[in-house]
Amino acid sequence: MRLSLKSVFESGTPFVSPGFSVYFDMQNEPFSAEFRVEIPDQLHEVPFACDLSACKGACCTIPGGRGAPLLDAEVARIEHAATIVKDHLSSEHQKVLAESGTCEGGPGSFHTTLVDGGPCVFVVFQDGVARCSIEQAYFKGLLDWRKPISCHLFPLRVDKGVVDRVRYEQLQACDPAVERGMREGISLIEFTREALTRAYGPNDGPDQPMGRLGTKP
Repeated sequence: MRLSLKSVFESGTPFVSPGFSVYFDMQNEPFSAEFRVEIPDQLHEVPFACDLSACKGACCTIPGGRGAPLLDAEVARIEHAATIVKDHLSSEHQKVLAESGTCEGGPGSFHTTLVDGGPCVFVVFQDGVARCSIEQAYFKGLLDWRKPISCHLFPLRVDKGVVDRVRYEQLQACDPAVERGMREGISLIEFTREALTRAYGPNDGPDQPMGRLGTKP
C-alpha cells in the first residue's frame, strides 16, 4: 500500500548498516572510520523528480535561511571552484563573492554565502531558472567536483552523528517535483540514487545501504 505524503517518515522502521566507508566527494576518498546510516524504507514510497521548468530552481534561492551546508573538507573545493566560475556570475554575485567570500560559518557548520539572504552566491539565472555555476563547470569538464554533497542529496538531509540519519525535507517549492514523480513513476530513492552512492559508496550487498535501497519493498 502506498503511503500518503503526510505519513511518510512518521512510521516504519529504518535499517542500520554498520562498518562501511563513507565517501564525501567525487574523488572517492574515504573517511575510514566506522560509520552507520539509517535510511528509511519509505524513501521508495515518495514520488519525486525535479521539475526545473516549474520550480525555477527554488532550492538554490530559498530566502531567509543559510546557504548550502558544507562539509569541512569541501571548503577548499569550493574555494577552488570559485576561481573557475566567478567570471560567469552576475556582477552582483561577483561583488558579494569578492566582499564576503565563498562561505560563512566555521568548522562543522560551514555553508555557502547568500546574496541578500536569498540566492546562493554561485547561482546563475538562465531564462528565469536558477542554476548552479559549479555544476555547470563540472559538466563542461572544468572541475572534477560536481557540487556540495548536501546540494546533490537534496531534498534529502543527513542528521550526522554516531548514526547518520537520512530524512526527507518537504518544501512547498518542491511540489512540482512530487507531481512529476507521480506522473512518471519516479521515487525519491530513484531520483537520489546517484547522490546517495556518492555520499555512502557503491555498496551492493543486500545488507549494505545501497544494496538495500536497490530492492523495492
